[in-house]
Amino acid sequence: MPVKNSDTGDLPHGNQVYAQLLDDIAAGRLSPGDRLRETELAARMNVSRTPVREAIRLLETDGLIIHVPRAGATVRQLDYAEVTELYEMRAVLEGTAARLAARSASEIELSELHSINDEMAQASDGETARRLNRTFHKTLLNAAKNRFLHRSTASLSKALMILGPTTLAASERVDEAVEEHKQVLVALRNRDSVEAERLMRLHIDVSQKVRLRALRDT
Repeated sequence: MPVKNSDTGDLPHGNQVYAQLLDDIAAGRLSPGDRLRETELAARMNVSRTPVREAIRLLETDGLIIHVPRAGATVRQLDYAEVTELYEMRAVLEGTAARLAARSASEIELSELHSINDEMAQASDGETARRLNRTFHKTLLNAAKNRFLHRSTASLSKALMILGPTTLAASERVDEAVEEHKQVLVALRNRDSVEAERLMRLHIDVSQKVRLRALRDT
């Protein structure tokens, strides 16, 4: 996909190519083990090699890209233990977000979370369900109103991108996730911070089990 040039006609900055490559990794268009060849990427995005090189450097800083001998820049592969550790941290961070949101979320934010989850329940395709799921979790994080938590979660989310699309590949998992969200929402409505955190951790634990099962089956 070509990257749009700026209005001045200059070549796109590396962060624009970086955003495109992040999207490619998150969507599974770039998979773990895939090589990132500067010449090919520059041609595909209709840019010079300079912003591609800068984007690859930023992805290396994020830990998404590593340099493999005789292969060059390659999308990093996570082993079983690393995936487990990532989900353990996700449970901690998102559980904390739910606990804080139970105390600080406004009625408007709670209504928005309900609306997003209702839309997710009615989603006609997996991509829409995945997008709404991401929006639900992002909205909940915003409702926690903690900037440091937000930054930590953003960093973790980038690492999780290496795994590709979310675990909502099957329609039955979408239905399960919607029900799990509903339980969290009840706790948020009741302003029960302990229960909200517990239920969010359970929700992430289920996602972890689905992810690990998928890794074993590949």
